[in-house]
Amino acid sequence: MGQDKDLQLITDIKNGDRSAMSDLYRRYIGYLRALCSRYVTDDDDVNDILQSCFIKIFTSLDRFQYRGEGSLKAWISRIAVNESLRFLSRNRKEEAFKDSVSKMDDGYGEEAEPEVEDIPADVLQQMIRELPDGYRSVFNLYVLEEMSHKEIARLLGITESTSASQFHRAKKILAGKIREYRKRING
Repeated sequence: MGQDKDLQLITDIKNGDRSAMSDLYRRYIGYLRALCSRYVTDDDDVNDILQSCFIKIFTSLDRFQYRGEGSLKAWISRIAVNESLRFLSRNRKEEAFKDSVSKMDDGYGEEAEPEVEDIPADVLQQMIRELPDGYRSVFNLYVLEEMSHKEIARLLGITESTSASQFHRAKKILAGKIREYRKRING
């Protein structure tokens, strides 16, 4: 049923049905807002990115090829991730994102693979949102988008070793934040 609905929605939009455009917007705005918020933390910036996303979706829908259930969601997700990364690229300080590992001490000691099952999803998401832009982007692309460091490097214009280093540091910072959270909760 969802398959037919996506295909019908796409067909209606391509035929100029403005209400179908509204339907697509309403159907995906919440999902895309959450997706963009993984990469960009300011709500006003997220709104700007979402506007760019929907412009791109509606102006390039003729290039979209339906490949079965979930293909529309995957396609618009890729647009949202790319627009978020483009925004960060335009607005970041070059050295903060493209340099190899920063020499600063993050204060979290050695990395550990923390258990996260007892951490509420919204708390964990906020911890991820608090990571520096470069670390957060690499972490999200590696963990949530399941991209390799080679793919991340190509997408972000960094080296594979920079991607791996930023992922390592992101995990280290998150492990420290999780330890701090547990201390606060458990007294």
